[in-house]
Amino acid sequence: MTIIKKADFIDSIEEALQYISYYHPLDFVKALEKAYNAEQSQAAKDAIAQILINSRMAAEGKRPICQDTGIVTCFVKIGMNVQWDSDMTVQEMVDEGTRRAYTSTTNPLRLSVVADPAGTRKNTKTNAPAVVHIDMVPGDKVDVMIAAKGGGSENKTKMVMLNPSDDVAAWVEKMVPVMGAGWCPPGMLGIGIGGTAEKAAVMAKEALMDPVDIHELMEKGAETTEEKLRLDIFKRVNDLGIGAQGLGGLTTILDVKIKTAPTHAASKPVCIIPNCAATRHVHFHLDGTGPADLTPPKLEDWPEVTWEVGENVRRVNVNDLKKADVSEWKAGETVLLSGKILTGRDAAHKRIQDMLARGEDFPVDFKDRFIYYVGPVDAVGDEVVGPAGPTTSTRMDKFSDMMLEQAGLMGMIGKADRGEATVACIKKNKAVYLMAVGGAAYLVAKAIKAARTVAFADLGMEAIYEFDVVDMPVTVAVDSEGNNLHKTGPEIWKLKIAEMNK
Repeated sequence: MTIIKKADFIDSIEEALQYISYYHPLDFVKALEKAYNAEQSQAAKDAIAQILINSRMAAEGKRPICQDTGIVTCFVKIGMNVQWDSDMTVQEMVDEGTRRAYTSTTNPLRLSVVADPAGTRKNTKTNAPAVVHIDMVPGDKVDVMIAAKGGGSENKTKMVMLNPSDDVAAWVEKMVPVMGAGWCPPGMLGIGIGGTAEKAAVMAKEALMDPVDIHELMEKGAETTEEKLRLDIFKRVNDLGIGAQGLGGLTTILDVKIKTAPTHAASKPVCIIPNCAATRHVHFHLDGTGPADLTPPKLEDWPEVTWEVGENVRRVNVNDLKKADVSEWKAGETVLLSGKILTGRDAAHKRIQDMLARGEDFPVDFKDRFIYYVGPVDAVGDEVVGPAGPTTSTRMDKFSDMMLEQAGLMGMIGKADRGEATVACIKKNKAVYLMAVGGAAYLVAKAIKAARTVAFADLGMEAIYEFDVVDMPVTVAVDSEGNNLHKTGPEIWKLKIAEMNK
């Protein structure tokens, strides 16, 4: 009989969550490096370079890879010969480890979990409760797989009840373009097939805990149904040409993971859950001899990648810009922003909308300003702000008319594509939409030289800040004429890949 002590389990959860906040799994880093070396789309190659540089910086500085430090998902497999020395349940112990990790003073992680999801959506202030899945298995150990899942990728989950004769790969190929780029490709797809609806979803999430090994499978050759399906989906999705950050390119996914379970003869439940470019998970086991031993990776295991601004870069001071100036910018251009920009995301936009409905004024002057969709991590030490990468812009689409036409914004900065109505609104108002790289939060934060709260301080990370930035790298995703890089880039590269495959 193995005895697992409460302190050992809680300490292990706390350490694991800190560990994955700044260490990418090395198999994922190596897969990104392979994608970087193979990429022929310059925009996609630049995006992957920023992700790899950010990954190394986060590992060196022990600060979060991404500002969205996720909701915790934990798979706990308990041996039948294990006994607990604890007055807490497994759920309570995972939650306590989560609380300690996320409220660390040396590396605080962003608190993103809200209670009363259908109502007040009030932040729990601890990032707990975690989502915990418990299985009883043979043996005398406790095996734990723990991940921190960002909202941008989690929100792109797709689920369906297919007919038994339907083609799973064809459905996945159809769904991935519908996801847009808000899940920050290149990443992984976890797919659950069979069981019942909820079983398929849990299997899809657990599948994402497996290491990246698709290239080893290609060399070995597929033997099982699942292996053949993995290779089929991998090719189909990458042939779509969506590419890194949805800009068009050769690599959209780094791997496909599939788990299956027996199902009803009339059913074929399927769930897809993507993992983003900030894939974070770690596995450990406890055998009663103490807390988990998580060995830090060596920094030399990261590739030496540099990202340099090209010749066609446009350097601008946003403090002096007018709409006539941004009308010269073209989709696909790299722009380095300096000057003062505002921030704001879901909660701030909703509050502004409510204020206007009550006849109140805008809380700050947005006219001819840029707004950055971001919810940064709290700063530590001499930092101006913690990791501050972009959030998914489509969630702000429903506020575009209000912010462009009524508030007079000149431009918006975020990640991923915008809806057709928003693109039309951008064109109508002669504004621009700029894309920052999702998965490069620590790198972006280095361009922020000053930060102050200017409205809605009670919203915490969702408050409106004013950032003073220097050479913040962005790409013109939608220009003032409505040209949309997230549409044209994948279209071009889908055709190029088709030609390559002939």
